[in-house]
Amino acid sequence: MLDIVGKRYWYFTISLIIIVPGLISLLIWGLPLGIDFTGGTLWQVQFPAIESPIQPAEAKLLFTERGYTDALVQTSTTTKPDDTLIIRAKQVTPEDKVALTAELKAKFGGEMVEQRFDSVGPAVGQEVAQRATLAVILAAAAILLYITFAFRHVPSPFRYGTAAVISLIHDALAVLGLASLAGHFLGLEVDALFLTALMTVIGFSVHDTIVVFDRVRENIVRYRGQRFETIVNRSIIETLTRSLNTQLTVLFTLTALLLLGGATIQHFVATLLIGILLGTYSSIFNAAPILVVWENGEVGQFFRRLFGRRSAATT
Repeated sequence: MLDIVGKRYWYFTISLIIIVPGLISLLIWGLPLGIDFTGGTLWQVQFPAIESPIQPAEAKLLFTERGYTDALVQTSTTTKPDDTLIIRAKQVTPEDKVALTAELKAKFGGEMVEQRFDSVGPAVGQEVAQRATLAVILAAAAILLYITFAFRHVPSPFRYGTAAVISLIHDALAVLGLASLAGHFLGLEVDALFLTALMTVIGFSVHDTIVVFDRVRENIVRYRGQRFETIVNRSIIETLTRSLNTQLTVLFTLTALLLLGGATIQHFVATLLIGILLGTYSSIFNAAPILVVWENGEVGQFFRRLFGRRSAATT
């Protein structure tokens, strides 16, 4: 039988390797919030009849002349790169949109296809950011309470809820960190779809974790007298095939959407794909082993040794 629990610290180390770079990125560069959170306008237009590549600097000049000096104009990285512009600026008024549309058509060709136009006020964006943070906190609290109640007939049910929330936080931090890195190096932004993907990842992660925990609860009765570490490892192995089959079905579907879906949902699908991969990993290799660490008192031993050495050094 595979000894997954016995190698738990290797898996914890892998999780740190995944999370730490993202956390550093979040501390240094922050999260690249899109207009859904900060307010402003996102405008994506295509010029299918253009004969020469679009120069973003020429389009930016048109916006600067209209007073949008902070406008960010770039060509699309997900469609044909020489005929599509993505413009991010402060909130564009209806009058300016009409004028800029005419100027863009005159500059880059008579035909212009508007693929996307989202405009959000700063007050609305701030409210969305606050509600998004509150939603994640409430979801984590509800999951903790629910799992603690559901496992109330096993010893220390609070540990199961806490381990599930730690696994949830692992997935959320990993996705947020990767989003920060992608924002800094690739120019991607976090929008409302990203929040939807993050909440979906949290749900999938907890769903798979509960399956493993439920088998642990059954095996505690079935193999009464065995070491808790052995029972947890057996439970992971017994649910491994089911977990992988379930997650692979989702991953195959998301991969098809990523490769064949439209450009407007590619970032959303990519976030889901990465998040569910991380959620599958944490459910198998992190959540249940955390129960073993807690049961064996290894966390307390670590801190006792750490503070013991400090106190010995000071004396």
